[in-house]
Amino acid sequence: MENSTQESHLRSDNSITYDSPYPLYAIAFSSSASPSRAHHHRVAVGSFIEDYSNRVDILSLDTETLSFKTHPSLSLDHPYPPTKLMFHPAASSSLLKSSDLLASSGDFLRLWEVRENSVEPVSVLNNSKTSEFCAPLTSFDWNEIEPKRIGTSSIDTTCTVWDIEKGVVETQLIAHDKEVYDIAWGEARVFASVSADGSVRIFDLRDKEHSTIIYESPQPDTPLLRLAWNKQDLRYMATILMDSNKVVILDIRSPTMPVAELERHRASVNAIAWAPQSCRHICSAGDDSQALIWDLPTVASPNGIDPMSMYSAASEINQLQWSAAYPDWIAIAFANKLQLLKV
Repeated sequence: MENSTQESHLRSDNSITYDSPYPLYAIAFSSSASPSRAHHHRVAVGSFIEDYSNRVDILSLDTETLSFKTHPSLSLDHPYPPTKLMFHPAASSSLLKSSDLLASSGDFLRLWEVRENSVEPVSVLNNSKTSEFCAPLTSFDWNEIEPKRIGTSSIDTTCTVWDIEKGVVETQLIAHDKEVYDIAWGEARVFASVSADGSVRIFDLRDKEHSTIIYESPQPDTPLLRLAWNKQDLRYMATILMDSNKVVILDIRSPTMPVAELERHRASVNAIAWAPQSCRHICSAGDDSQALIWDLPTVASPNGIDPMSMYSAASEINQLQWSAAYPDWIAIAFANKLQLLKV
């Protein structure tokens, strides 16, 4: 498929690369600067080693020299590959003082305190009431409006909402028929999830008996893998289907029918992220080694939508995050590399 003549390339000289000793997957940007240096921001990266022993490294991004610095003391052993990493979403919090709080999912939901020269475990949260073991967690999302809440998704078909300040389960909901692969908060008490059963469901904690299906895979039981809720305009969310080159854009006011389908990837899409500062821009990345940035029009062309810019990586891109602290930077992970792209 030909690219639009308006498409621009994200230049490789506008990128910063970190080479890891192991394959990478999970990425997280800190929302606050390092306490000691204002222009240093933390980026956490998680290894993807098919073994029990994995690592999370906390890097410093120096925004003046455009380089990464590693700190051996800011590295931690992690059981199994972390399926997701997130720093506390608030730039300042009574929980934090002079440190950062980092959450990770895998066998359990774990909280870590990232200090200036060390990382200390804070808590290990098990969502199983009947066993010391927990069904593997596929993802989680930290509630930006009420940061004491984290919602997790699991292969046991549940979504669990934690009060991390008290270390207790606030509620656990079962609505999907199969594994839940991703979860995203929209409002303080409203979240959505996607599942191997092919549905996007919205939950409201004020009415736990019901959930609303707003989209189902066109082919029955085609799993939905990822979900991104547009924080600048909560009417919109995006999802991706397993083994599909499409990004599906949904408007929750008109369920069941996508308002747009972005189909310019040449292989399966693996990750999506809305721009933190714009309601119209979204980035997607996939097995075609490309990261595409889209500017969603008010009315889609009958020939489909072309990306506004693209970046080609050296191999399949497994993960991407768009930095809220620095909206000009998008992070992608491929093979053993973390790369920051200047938008």
